Formats: sequence, C-alpha cells, structure tokens
Amino acid sequence: MQELPQDITTAIDQILQKFPATQRQSAVIAALMLVQKRNKGWLTTELMDLVADYLQIDRIIVYEVANFYSLFDLKPVGRHKIYVCTNLSCMLRGSEDVVNYLQEKLCVGLNQTTADGKFTLRAAECLAACGGAPMMQIDEEYHENLTPEKINKILMEIE
Repeated sequence: MQELPQDITTAIDQILQKFPATQRQSAVIAALMLVQKRNKGWLTTELMDLVADYLQIDRIIVYEVANFYSLFDLKPVGRHKIYVCTNLSCMLRGSEDVVNYLQEKLCVGLNQTTADGKFTLRAAECLAACGGAPMMQIDEEYHENLTPEKINKILMEIE
C-alpha cells in the first residue's frame, strides 16, 4: 500500500476540519482508528507512516500514540476483540470470574487470540459502565450484568 484509500483520506479530511490548520496532529487518534479498522483490527508500521505523511506530522508522533493507547494493536488480532473490565466495580461484581470463564471457554489467556482467529481476549482497566458490572466490550458493543449463560448467548450470536 503506497497511499491511504480515498474513502479514508476523505474521512480524515472531515476530521481535520474540526481542528485549526496548524493542529493536524489532533486527528491522529481518529485517523489511526479508521486505518486500523480497515486493516482487520491492527496497525502496521507502513500504515502508521501513511497516516503521519498524510497528516504532515512527524512519524514518531503517530508511533507514540499507537503505542500508548490500548485501543491500538500493532500485531494481528482476532476478528472480534473482547475487553473485560477489571476495574474495582467490575472486580467486586465478579469480573475475575468472567475472565476465567472466557479463558476456559475460548481456550486462550489474556492478550491471546483463539486458534480460529475469531476472538482476542483482553482485560481493560475501565470501560465506564460501572452500573452494569461485570461487563465486557466486544468490538464497539457493551454487554453488562454478565453471567456464564449470558456470555454463551452473546458469543453464539457473533459470526
């Protein structure tokens, strides 16, 4: 890939309109999210370079953002990312049991991907849904008040 696809650059241009012309780096997170989604959920160095070049900013800025935020992956992941909230509210309501159940059910540990490439399991520090603890996020969708039965139903519905 030598340049970003037209639909991605169009979307980045729309994002850039929200910021002063001298603050192009303000669009880094949104641009990386667009590119990562297009690339099956992860970022390559080449893609990060293309984002930096398109935004006309130093590549190191893009690398720093991609390495700092846990929402970016720098190696291949499953088609669906499962984040289990393990912060205090969720922990007090059983998030450890949810993590253990998912590890056993999916035959993976945290930060691992299932053999079929369908799921990557992660712990998240906080997903800001304390009232529905324990909870998990799969892709962009929240699932709250989890039980083994509810988890089974959710996973069965995902293609």
